[in-house]
Amino acid sequence: MRTLTAILIVLITSVSRADTFAYVSLAKDRKIAVYKVEPATGALTHITDVPCDGEPGALVANPARTSLFASLRPEGKLVAFRIDPRAGTLTHVKTIEAGPDPAHLSTDKEGRFLLAAYYVAGKVTVHAIEEGGSLSPQPVQSVPTAEKAHAILLDRDNRFVFVPHTGPNAIFQFAFNSKTGELTPGSPARLATPENTGPRHIVFHPRLDIAYVSNEQGGSVTAYRFDKPSGSLSAVQTVSTLPTGFSQRNACAEIKIHPTGKFLYTSNRGHDSIARFQVDSRSGELTSLGQTSTEKTPRSFDLDPGGNLLYVCGEATNRIAAYRIDQRTGELKLATTVSVGKMPWWIAIVDLAPPK
Repeated sequence: MRTLTAILIVLITSVSRADTFAYVSLAKDRKIAVYKVEPATGALTHITDVPCDGEPGALVANPARTSLFASLRPEGKLVAFRIDPRAGTLTHVKTIEAGPDPAHLSTDKEGRFLLAAYYVAGKVTVHAIEEGGSLSPQPVQSVPTAEKAHAILLDRDNRFVFVPHTGPNAIFQFAFNSKTGELTPGSPARLATPENTGPRHIVFHPRLDIAYVSNEQGGSVTAYRFDKPSGSLSAVQTVSTLPTGFSQRNACAEIKIHPTGKFLYTSNRGHDSIARFQVDSRSGELTSLGQTSTEKTPRSFDLDPGGNLLYVCGEATNRIAAYRIDQRTGELKLATTVSVGKMPWWIAIVDLAPPK
C-alpha cells in the first residue's frame, strides 16, 4: 500500500509540474524571449531572454520537447537549444551554417531529423538531430527547389514532405525515408497552383486525409485531398480569408488547425486579422466564420496544446495578443495583450508535460 501511495504521489507531482511555455523570436532585439503560460487567464509571465548571434525567425520543438531549434534568417544559420523540463529555459547547444534565409523549420515525427526551407537559397535541407539535441554540421541532404520556399512539413505518418513556395506558385512534394532522412521527388514532384496564389504555410487535419495551405498573395486558404499511397495533394476547395468588399493590400501568413480538427485559423497581414473557419467533420471542407481583428501585421501565431488559447504576434506593434477559443463556436475572445520586444517574428507554444 505504501508503495502504491508513493507512486501516486510521484504521478500527481509530475502532473502538477507540467507547465506550458511560449518562445518568442524577437528579430530586432536578436534574442528569444521565454514566457510561462497561465492556462486559466492566458497571461504570459516573462522568465528570461536568450541572446542570439543574429536575428531569430522560425522556431520548432522536437516531439519529445527536450530541444528547441531556431533559424537565424539574415545570417543563414540554424541553432539548437536544450529545454530545461521544469523551468522552460534554454541552453545553447550548437549553431551551424545553413544557407541564405532559412524561413521555416520542422522535425520528423520521431525527432531524428530537422528539416528547413530556404526563402532566398531556394532549397530544402535535412540535418540529423544528434544525441543531446545537437545538429549535424553537414546536412544529410540538400535539395534545390525554387525561390521563396516558405514552409516544410511532413504528413502525419512521417512518409511525405511538402514545401509551399510563394514565388513560383508551387508546392514541392517529396517522399521521406524516416531511417536515413533522405528525400526523393514525389509524383508529381512539383504541384502548380493558380497564378498569384502564393502558397505559404501548410497544416494537416489531425484525422482526415486533408491538408490546408494559406495562400499569401491569394488572400485565401486551399483545402487539398491527400492521397496517402502516392503522397500527392489535389485541390478540392479554396475559400477567401477576407470579408466581402475588402480591396486593400493583404498577405496571408500563418495557418493552424485546432487539436480537435473542428476549426482552422490563418492570419491576414493588411486586414490585420485572424480568419476563422469551421471544418466539416467528414469532408474536411471549410466554412468561413469571419475574421477577428488583431495586432498589426500578424505574421506568426500559435495555439496552446489543449486548444484553449491562441497567441498572435503583432510584428508591427511589438505586442502579443492572447485569445480564449470558444470550444463550441471557434470564436476568439481577447484575454490580454503583452509588450514583448522589437519585431516578434515567431511564437512557439510548448507544453513540457511528458508525452502521453
